[in-house]
Amino acid sequence: MTRSHPAAFVTRCACIDIGSNTTRLLVAEPVDGRLREVVSERAFTLLGAAGAVPCTVGQDKIAEVAAVVARQARLAAELGVASLRVIATAAVRGAEDRAVLATAIGAACGTRLEILDAREEARLAFQGAIGMLARCPGGLLGVVDVGGGSTELVVGTRQEGATWSISLPLGSSTVTHGEAFSDPPTPRQLARVRTALADRFAAVEAPQPAVAYAVGGSATSLQRLMGVALDPESLAKGLQVLVARPAADVALRLGLHAERARLLPAGILLLDAASRALGAPLQFAGGGLREGVVLEQLALLRR
Repeated sequence: MTRSHPAAFVTRCACIDIGSNTTRLLVAEPVDGRLREVVSERAFTLLGAAGAVPCTVGQDKIAEVAAVVARQARLAAELGVASLRVIATAAVRGAEDRAVLATAIGAACGTRLEILDAREEARLAFQGAIGMLARCPGGLLGVVDVGGGSTELVVGTRQEGATWSISLPLGSSTVTHGEAFSDPPTPRQLARVRTALADRFAAVEAPQPAVAYAVGGSATSLQRLMGVALDPESLAKGLQVLVARPAADVALRLGLHAERARLLPAGILLLDAASRALGAPLQFAGGGLREGVVLEQLALLRR
């Protein structure tokens, strides 16, 4: 968890994001039109580990996630947030018992769970990515959000927001577990998935942005390995590092959670396929879905 010192008389908002792999809290406040992170925390709750859609979360996992959300909501309240939104994405969208999870979360923290549809998830990820750029280029901009259970490709402009998007039911968790990757994945497994993803993304008729950005758990974790760029050559080199040793060894070397290290090879393959579909190499963005949610909360409070 990262945490900064509180500032007086500043409006703070929070987002708790229940994803396929992690449940994350972001508390942030506005500074010069962007966000300053106050607290960022994550827990690996692994809703998408089974890789099946539709799936069942199950009573034990529902209780675990509700407890995590309740703890994160208490932390947000202690930090004096003016608004808290609890959101969920692909793993919960596809869960047969999502209503049970929503009821448990509401009972645990008193806040309604919002299950985002794919278009809303894409819109907010774009808003968070573009809204956090220190300098935003003109023209068409692309955002790729690789999560555990889905991948969103979004294109738009800073002025208009997202104008085109598509969500594919392919994420780092669904690919890793659905393809039964060994640890580490074998060259044959990687080649098979690369070919399958190339075929799937080739059918995507995406607008071609001038610049594209990567957000989501895979992209965030890869910053430790790859620096500032996610061009094809860098992605290929990163993949070689990740599959040279078992996930536990890679995690120790890079300071990652072992489960995240296990999912990253699939994340790289998805980022590469999405980059090719957009016709642009990817850059890291300073924000994504959670930042988009917080920026929207702040805009509503100002009104």
